[in-house]
Amino acid sequence: MNDLETLRFELADNVARITLDRPDAANAMNLQMTKDLLEVGIECDENPEVRAVLLRSEGRMFCAGGDLASFAKAGAGLPRGLKEMTVYIHAAITRLTRGRAPAVAAVQGPAAGAGFSLACAADLVVASEQAVFTMAYTRAGLTPDGSSTYFLPRLLGRHRALELILTNRTLSAAEAQDWGIVNEVVPADELDARAGKLAKQLAAGPTWAFGAAKELVMRSFSEDLESQMEFESQAIANAARTEDAAEGIAAFFEKRRADFRGR
Repeated sequence: MNDLETLRFELADNVARITLDRPDAANAMNLQMTKDLLEVGIECDENPEVRAVLLRSEGRMFCAGGDLASFAKAGAGLPRGLKEMTVYIHAAITRLTRGRAPAVAAVQGPAAGAGFSLACAADLVVASEQAVFTMAYTRAGLTPDGSSTYFLPRLLGRHRALELILTNRTLSAAEAQDWGIVNEVVPADELDARAGKLAKQLAAGPTWAFGAAKELVMRSFSEDLESQMEFESQAIANAARTEDAAEGIAAFFEKRRADFRGR
């Protein structure tokens, strides 16, 4: 994937590392970045070698949100441009959240606007002590996108989600962990190692089961109890057909670590 302009993509040890790479522009999202994110999202979804995704960024900021400089330059064409951008970024987020590979976000600094949304869409979030989180959209007279109005109410409830959206309150990394947005906070110099270790751990797991479990959790917000339990029944039966399930059960009785292959 050598044609990416705003990102770096590396695949090693079954971990796809996606790095936002516009540090001089605070990793703000322009049209090209949304296109690049969709490109790597499809790659992660389609490449069977990808068994975990690590989303990170270069520079001081994780992502400043939308590129307001390009928004201003668009002038009267901005509404049309935003419709095009959201087509790409929303499709990219769908690929990552619906894909079987667990996605880990490593947030080293400020995550604002679409950067906050991107972190919310990850399956697990590790943040440095220097990270902060703010919605920022309404500060510019805009409304949230990038899945945040789906995930934030589910993570926080209606009142806290609206507090972040309407007041643009900034959460420290510790507050974000307390609110349930972040799974773990680590010192800045330990972030890459910790997030990388977590991604490698997930990449060595039962990938099919991980993907099915992700889908079950996503379904749970819109299904009634009996429907959800039926989906659980179907999923665990299908998981039992996989090579990883056979290996996991055998490893339990043989008192050894399972060697999952993602099949």
